[in-house]
Amino acid sequence: MTAQDLADTLKGRLIVSCQAPPGDPMRETATLVRLALSAVAGGGSAIRANEPEVVAAITEAVDLPVIGLWKDGDTGVYITPTVRHALAIVEAGAAVVAADATDRPRPDGSTFAELVTAVHAAGALVMADVSTLAEGVAAAAQGADFVSTTLSGYVPGTPKQTGPDLDLVTSLSAAISVPVVAEGRINTPEEAAEALARGAHSVVVGTAITAPTALTSRFVAGLARP
Repeated sequence: MTAQDLADTLKGRLIVSCQAPPGDPMRETATLVRLALSAVAGGGSAIRANEPEVVAAITEAVDLPVIGLWKDGDTGVYITPTVRHALAIVEAGAAVVAADATDRPRPDGSTFAELVTAVHAAGALVMADVSTLAEGVAAAAQGADFVSTTLSGYVPGTPKQTGPDLDLVTSLSAAISVPVVAEGRINTPEEAAEALARGAHSVVVGTAITAPTALTSRFVAGLARP
């Protein structure tokens, strides 16, 4: 699938992130596959998934594009941090590899541009997860096929907020020609629609759809307020 083909498929559509953090009861491959199947049944247009085993299983189970990544660690650059991680995700069957494209150093000393070159040579596309406008502009210049706002609010120096960084969506959409994907803390259908209105090409929603542990804790915390 070419970048344009996938962009056409995803325009104005929902991508569902089917992931679970370490230690969560949902972090089991068969369970995550069922989440992906539920997302398909609900009308999702693509799946975002973590780790080669899960990416391979979901790719086999659903007839939708899979955006794969490999989280390794929990600090610094940990979303598909090296070329080795990226190529393993391609091998698992992902149509797109999502990778950290912030300006922080990668653990193997490689550059984001080198990762893009390797993934393209292997026949897949790249989604750049960024936290700022400058990072998104740089990622597009380095060959990213999509740029996502995934890391805004999670990298030091970026806005801490409970909702999505819609201002970043707006500024990226005006600054680059590659499709901008809104991701991060999108909690309601209204916020997802607003992201599209702000210029997002498509929208990723994870926790608000596929994370019962986190959703339960929100309700528990709400009931505990005086």
